[in-house]
Amino acid sequence: MSSSDRQPFLDRSDPDVWKALNSLAMKVSAAAEAAGLDRQTLELMNVRISQLNGCSFCLDLHTRKAEEAGATSQRIAQLPAWRESTLFDVVECAVLEVAEVTTSLPDVDVRRARLRSAHDTLGDEAFTAVEWAAVTMNAYNRVSILSEHPVKRRGEP
Repeated sequence: MSSSDRQPFLDRSDPDVWKALNSLAMKVSAAAEAAGLDRQTLELMNVRISQLNGCSFCLDLHTRKAEEAGATSQRIAQLPAWRESTLFDVVECAVLEVAEVTTSLPDVDVRRARLRSAHDTLGDEAFTAVEWAAVTMNAYNRVSILSEHPVKRRGEP
């Protein structure tokens, strides 16, 4: 697709709105840190949300960030099967549960049961920080998908 065939990048169309989303992300990140959530867990969550949404740009970005935060390629590869994997601890599983519920929004009874279980593991502060982080990541996915942000091969100009 040529650049003339697509709409303008959403993030560039209104810089003030883009700055507001980034400001929200910084506040959400600070809340997650204050709640004791580590960067690797949050980046694994970002990767999982991006997988579910099919956002290639965010997958590329957050896979790199997860690796920088210490996640192994094995754990990243296991994310689609995290429930069957033994590579994730109870907190990471709760975070991934919140990520999936926030992204897919199952019916209310299923949603409540899955979130209640995650809340029981995480507690109030971490639980709400994870919900906000998942909501924010979903927003970024939508901006990148709607903008059709390209993924450049690493090591290429």
